Amino acid sequence: MTPKTVLVAGATGLVGYACLKHFAAEEGCDVIALSRRKPDETYGARWYPLDLADAAACAALAPHLAGVTHLVYAALYEQPGLVAGWREDEQIRLNEAMLRNLFEPLEAAAPQLRHVALLQGTKAYGVHVRPLAVPARENRSEMHEQPNFYWNQERFVRERQRGKGWRWSILRPVLIVGDSVGSAMNVIPALGVYAAMMRRSAKTALDYPGGVGRVAQAVDADLLARAIAWSGEADKAANEIFNVTNGDVFVWPNVWPAIARAFGMAAGAHVPLALDREIRPREAEWAEIRREHGLVSGTLKDFVGLSFEYADYTMGHGRTQPGPPALVSTIKLMQAGFTEVMDTEAMFAKAIAEMQAKKLLPR
Repeated sequence: MTPKTVLVAGATGLVGYACLKHFAAEEGCDVIALSRRKPDETYGARWYPLDLADAAACAALAPHLAGVTHLVYAALYEQPGLVAGWREDEQIRLNEAMLRNLFEPLEAAAPQLRHVALLQGTKAYGVHVRPLAVPARENRSEMHEQPNFYWNQERFVRERQRGKGWRWSILRPVLIVGDSVGSAMNVIPALGVYAAMMRRSAKTALDYPGGVGRVAQAVDADLLARAIAWSGEADKAANEIFNVTNGDVFVWPNVWPAIARAFGMAAGAHVPLALDREIRPREAEWAEIRREHGLVSGTLKDFVGLSFEYADYTMGHGRTQPGPPALVSTIKLMQAGFTEVMDTEAMFAKAIAEMQAKKLLPR
């Protein structure tokens, strides 16, 4: 077996950063990280600054990637106005182009390539436009019904792989929670800023700002990284698609007490609040909180990214009736051999504690 060199594209994102940490800790594994901005910690990986939308820059970097055996493609372009952009032609076009720009020169330069991991999600089942058929299964996607960059990327990889020695796997996580800065879809920075502002206003209880709950699922980013690592080695994961979750279910109002405790507060009442509209503009107040607590998290724009809007979306702000359940089946993943699970309340507490320990959020 050739030495293992993992290339993580999108190393500052929620999934990419978790994969960077995981593979850097794996004995005998060399790690290369790609992202436009440098990760706050590289964990010994080689980092190259790269804009995947720049085809010439990708081609120029390819000779430095000659030893790559595994590609984790966790890069993602999201348009401003996150949710509205999910079906936009430009978002679809650019995400496909980014993968092509990287992969075509990489494949030519890396003769020992063994595995490619792609990320999709529950939008593969149309969750953003209609209720899921519960449970959503990997053979029931909406490839021919809803436009999505997933299908463009998947077709590209399938076609490129024909007759080749490398294999691919596609992971479809649900709501991902973990440690990342400036991500488009990480609720922890958004909720952490909200909690810090509520506490600063002398509130001891943290009100729940979302809508009426629905049954949903989540996945810890580090657990997902381990599933990605498993897919790169397991024969049963070759050229297969897998849903990935923590293994349990949750409803936002029901897990809110655990989230409040992690911020050192009691759970308050249900007080609907649009975080994107009401909290995102409060840069001056956040700057004062950062100074008071010695935080290194930067501005709301840099720290939270588009995640205020995503938090509103996933918590169902404005929803006055219980939403339809959004549940996927992980039977295929478990039967293939990956059986790790995690308590979702523990996941929220873990992610909050990690960001507090790094002085990204106040304790």
